[in-house]
Amino acid sequence: MRTHYCGEINADFIDQTVELCGWVNRRRDHGGVIFIDLRDRSGLAQVVYDPDVEDVFATAEQVRNEFVLRIKGRVRARPEGTTNPELSTGEIEILGKELEILNHADTPPFQLDDEDTSEELRLRYRYVDLRRPVMQERMILRSRVTRLLRNYLDDKGFLDISTPMLTKATPEGARDYLVPSRVHAGKFFALPQSPQLFKQLLMMSGMDRYYQIVRCFRDEDLRADRQPEFTQLDLEMSFLDEDQIMGLMEEMIRGVFRDALDIELPDPFPRMSYAEAMRRFGSDRPDLRCSLELVDVADLLQDIDFKVFAGPAKDPHGRVAALRLPGGGKLSRKDIDEYTKFVGIYGARGLAYIKVNELANGVNGLQSPILKFIPDEAVLEIMQRTGAEDGDIVFFGADKAPLVNEALGALRVKLAEDLGLMSDAWQPLWVVDFPMFEWDEATDRWHALHHPFTAPKIEHVELLASDPGACLSRAYDMVLNGTEVGGGSIRIHQEAVQEKVFALLGIDEQEAREKFGFLLDALKFGCPPHGGLAFGLDRLIMLMAGAHSIRDVMAFPKTQSAACPLTQAPSEVTPSQLRELHIRVWVPEKPA
Repeated sequence: MRTHYCGEINADFIDQTVELCGWVNRRRDHGGVIFIDLRDRSGLAQVVYDPDVEDVFATAEQVRNEFVLRIKGRVRARPEGTTNPELSTGEIEILGKELEILNHADTPPFQLDDEDTSEELRLRYRYVDLRRPVMQERMILRSRVTRLLRNYLDDKGFLDISTPMLTKATPEGARDYLVPSRVHAGKFFALPQSPQLFKQLLMMSGMDRYYQIVRCFRDEDLRADRQPEFTQLDLEMSFLDEDQIMGLMEEMIRGVFRDALDIELPDPFPRMSYAEAMRRFGSDRPDLRCSLELVDVADLLQDIDFKVFAGPAKDPHGRVAALRLPGGGKLSRKDIDEYTKFVGIYGARGLAYIKVNELANGVNGLQSPILKFIPDEAVLEIMQRTGAEDGDIVFFGADKAPLVNEALGALRVKLAEDLGLMSDAWQPLWVVDFPMFEWDEATDRWHALHHPFTAPKIEHVELLASDPGACLSRAYDMVLNGTEVGGGSIRIHQEAVQEKVFALLGIDEQEAREKFGFLLDALKFGCPPHGGLAFGLDRLIMLMAGAHSIRDVMAFPKTQSAACPLTQAPSEVTPSQLRELHIRVWVPEKPA
């Protein structure tokens, strides 16, 4: 039906006859001459109709926005002074000779160039929203990136292997989506949170290198970079250590950025331990575009009478940290109150600060409500330790270490964004040397920081019995501009070590056999050393596209309440369907 896409036509086509198909982006009637901007996924082409051919002109008069057209015409140069350098087709226009209306369109629910359209409305009419050039560019980018990933992995000897969508419910950190079985009454499948166990079994099967671009499902609270169903690039490799795996993966990501965006990422990516990341940035996914850092000051405040600081300073699980903001002395009281509310989101009970006016005058050159509670020598040491200078402000966080880390870690990024302190460079990072376990006071037990199949560092295996809290894992996360885009580890490949980890996590032999029996059996039949990782493909595309949410790079996403406005899912099902699945619906009794 067409000879070319709209966006392909340029000055090389002058005097040629072309046939195009697409949607009407805009129709303009200029005193007897009708201009139609015809749009497809490649771009826009301007088509001109004059009254010379009466029947064609009459058809052009009927055209409205979003009509679907087929046109035929001769390419010519635009008149002098009317070119549009912002369009790839901006030097030419097409003198229309034929016009066929393939389909009419009602007035769309929103204008495609209206940036203020609510997300709810855009998702309700997603098929219209996806016509917007920005959305089409994102879908094209996504397709290109997945093709580049596949090409790299195919060239490196990886096999693309599918794993089951209906599988067994296993504890992997989030709630499973359960699927009732009609054939096996009272039993349920689970949709996979990841193909973790299957990809390990593939290594035990001798497949050596596996990958899959796969849908995963997690029933968890949502935010901008989470969805109930999402896409992973899942990988696993045999007979490689973590350095070799990280080297392969960063080579792949560098190539994707180079080929898709013409951006050169650092070679190699820097590496940072989990402990250093938490100490300096309060986060295991630090945004290195922001140079602001946290500084520990608890040792200076343990013996003061100010309990707000002294309590956490003495607590082995507490932290007192300072965050210097260069030039922050200009912040108003209102500004500080707003930032106090911001850290309150993370549980902080306040935001202490010291403004640095004239440091040469000692404490007399400082301004803060807390100065009267802290000895002068401690205050001056804090100023020196943070590198504070005249015109700065120093913020403080004091509480349990996780709370301080989260609150001040988020504050440093917000301050940098608000005050223009973010660099525009891409900042990738490997975070390594994660703890194997974290202690959960609520359940009074150890939990795996990653998952229970992550291997401990070779030299830390003995710590599983003597000091689990000091045991480090062979895990690694790839972070890009403050977003974790991928994470993985070397896996446990020895049955005895896996049993020790299960026991430490409170998974007894019966539960382990019930939930992971097939994996434990496989470990007995010649399991190779192996490891891998999974990339959040949606997150990666979100960053590459400059979008603010993974919903903006998914064709048909759910809302933050895990609903689909387009299809009205989830929805009720009929009683007969429930009976087939052996499900009885409980209805609470009405009070008498």
